Amino acid sequence: MSTVRVGLRCDADPQRGVGHLVRCLALGEELLARGATVEVFGTVTVGWAAGHLAARGIPLRPGPDTPDGLVSAARRHDLDVLVLDSYDLDPAGAHALRRAGVLTLAVVDGDTRGQDADLFLDQNFGADMVTSGRLLAGSAYALLRDSVLAARPATPRPARQVDRPSVLAFFGGTDAAAAAPVLAELLLATGRPMTLTVVVGRPEVTGRLTALTTGPGQSLRPVPPTGALPEMIAAADLVVSAAGTSTWELCCLGAPSALVCVVDNQRESYRRVAAAGLAAGLGELPDLRTDDTTRTAALRTLDELLTSGVHRAALSARAHAAVDGRGRGRVVDAMLDALDHQWIAQVP
Repeated sequence: MSTVRVGLRCDADPQRGVGHLVRCLALGEELLARGATVEVFGTVTVGWAAGHLAARGIPLRPGPDTPDGLVSAARRHDLDVLVLDSYDLDPAGAHALRRAGVLTLAVVDGDTRGQDADLFLDQNFGADMVTSGRLLAGSAYALLRDSVLAARPATPRPARQVDRPSVLAFFGGTDAAAAAPVLAELLLATGRPMTLTVVVGRPEVTGRLTALTTGPGQSLRPVPPTGALPEMIAAADLVVSAAGTSTWELCCLGAPSALVCVVDNQRESYRRVAAAGLAAGLGELPDLRTDDTTRTAALRTLDELLTSGVHRAALSARAHAAVDGRGRGRVVDAMLDALDHQWIAQVP
């Protein structure tokens, strides 16, 4: 087969976050390693995210939003495959691309939105859907970046008791819901000694964090978004995060984690992951802001995680086993297999 040309249609901005781009970037890295040509089509206004694309030599093109626009872009750039990873695109775009002879992979989170794609990818734990195309379902297909795979330990974390655990808190690439101050306050409210590092997705959150009062043996350090996040995760005794696409990075790295459901589309995955014991569940962000019962339960959970190395090790073992880091290879295998066997349907 000649060089495969793949387009990735996704966006990254302060409102939509960077999760769609991050998982497309992981897919792009795998495709580049196999000799494919990769281009991103979309709007990327988060500087560090755009920097990741530039560092890998992946061109960023304007992102068409309409079915006709998607087809025109695919033809203009001679694409063999177009990956659609968006909650906002017209669902008819996948059907239009198939009619134009472009293999289409739709990345979804439980809801296909009525798309008629050749392949569907739902990387969420326990995903189970019925679609008209081929489904790649579950965390075996989790898309993880090179930097995460490089930091994956060979074995899960051992039980280790520490007097002053290191805690890392981050809530997506932009923390659009301003979860950082809420969770930092809860962590400090446990009264337990800790070194707390909080990744600040937006500058305006920094002031709210620095206004928090630390107790004996506690320190709080805000840091900007960084490309070293996988290494920071690997070094932390405990990670507190939103239940978004970073969940699979945490699992792959075997990080003892506590998750917060920040937005509605995280709810089902959050519940599944917490029920399976891959991470501790702290509740939904609006409740953590206003509901005393939810806050009290979250404080108990955090207190146990901060004081029990055995509990942290049990979370690490289950998470590490659930995501082996080979998901993106399986997705690309399926994509190339579809091209080789001419699985693109002739849609009337």
